[in-house]
Amino acid sequence: MKYLITGAAGFLGVNLALRLLREGHEVIGLDNYHSGTEKNISLLKKWEKFKFIKHDVINAYDIPCDVVCNLACPASPPHYQKDPIYTLKISVLGTLHALENAERHKALLLHASTSEIYGDPLVHPQTESYLGNVNTTGPRACYDEGKRAAETLCADFTRLGRVDARLVRIFNTYGPFMRDDDGRVVTNFIIQSMNNTPITIYGKGQQTRSFCFVDDLIEGFIRVLALPSNQGPINLGNPNEFTMLELAAEVQRLIGSNQPFSFQPMPIDDPRQRQPDITKAKKFLQGWEPKIQLSEGLSKTIEYFKNENK
Repeated sequence: MKYLITGAAGFLGVNLALRLLREGHEVIGLDNYHSGTEKNISLLKKWEKFKFIKHDVINAYDIPCDVVCNLACPASPPHYQKDPIYTLKISVLGTLHALENAERHKALLLHASTSEIYGDPLVHPQTESYLGNVNTTGPRACYDEGKRAAETLCADFTRLGRVDARLVRIFNTYGPFMRDDDGRVVTNFIIQSMNNTPITIYGKGQQTRSFCFVDDLIEGFIRVLALPSNQGPINLGNPNEFTMLELAAEVQRLIGSNQPFSFQPMPIDDPRQRQPDITKAKKFLQGWEPKIQLSEGLSKTIEYFKNENK
């Protein structure tokens, strides 16, 4: 099949493209390097069945394909807050253009939504039926509300019979091909520990996240696309929950760093807890659940960064 991946130069884009190319599919990658890297595209260009088009998804495009994987959008707070209006445009206009391209070519669409649509949740763990607790005017709203509006577009195109748009809500994911300046907690902790500097902890470090290794997430993508019918939004993530202090201690243990922690004030609207309920994924995705747990996944990610810094 022919897959179009928007955001192909990004962390999830390159991992998905590699999986599809290994399975023999054609892949067209779209990116403008806003938060992705040319290095990732250079890797993909080594594959005969990969084609790259430099393009900004806030502008329309017409690319024949069988499946559109709409992954374009900066996903870490430092990156999406750097140009918040552009972030919102990518989420809304980028998704609209992906849907219009899918409709034009009668293609299936996978949309990468996020656990951020739940905001700072008042329900724990979060199920797909939870409507969220989002600050519409806060510094994270450009991403949170942009992704919520993108889901609305996908749902309406699906309801109207124009595109079969599959929604996956991604919880914290990590692994090879993340940028070392990504700004998310796993990369921050790994890079600080590798540099033998104090790990930055916000607040008291009791806020929680649930970390999914990227290979498990990509497997979830593949299974969502293989479903015979659209089952609505599906959470994809690892339900094992860790505090920031527990994550920091594990990273330091694996790297061999023993620097003290540096405690800083909590960022505005930083969620206090985040844990996916993956009952729906298990039910519809042939029993899908993450296989790679935190220690193994961190070891693989640390090895990647060590090789990158040689």
